[in-house]
Amino acid sequence: MADQEGPVTVSDLPITFQVKYLGQSDARGLWGIKHTRKPVDLMVAAAKALPPGETLPIVKLTITVDGVHLETVQRRDDMEHMAVFFNIESISYGVQDLVYTRVFSMIIVKDNADVKGLNPFECHAFVCESRNAARRLTYSLAAAFQDYSRRVKEMQVSPDLNEKPPSLKKRFAIDLRSPEEIEAELETEA
Repeated sequence: MADQEGPVTVSDLPITFQVKYLGQSDARGLWGIKHTRKPVDLMVAAAKALPPGETLPIVKLTITVDGVHLETVQRRDDMEHMAVFFNIESISYGVQDLVYTRVFSMIIVKDNADVKGLNPFECHAFVCESRNAARRLTYSLAAAFQDYSRRVKEMQVSPDLNEKPPSLKKRFAIDLRSPEEIEAELETEA
């Protein structure tokens, strides 16, 4: 399912992608390609500088309505098995990179965001098998955001007294424009 083209709907979730994990780096803002570009450049440069024979870890990335599951499939010798879950509420942005079109990146708002002096934003990046796979991953996260938005609206209309309501000030974004469209807009702003 992950290698098909076209839009993804909530009914298509969960969808699993096998990708190479570029890693994570601090981001300077909540959402926008301007906050993922530099971290992605740094992670790609680090990946290109890996010693001969050393490769990026391969991970299984599963997009669900609740968030993103990340689990190591094949790891480097210097790293432990990784199994991480990013709740949909902690993901503020996702995009297919405009320079490295096989790269998908997302911004996570860290739990310790309230602690002074710590950067609350973290960019995670993944290399997909193709440009279309990166696009499909972006569509999948958009479908999860769409479902989350629907659930928040339902909570506002008829809150369940037993369930903690999600933050109503939550902002998230998914950039569904093609890399060419994003680049054209950035050029007009310059």
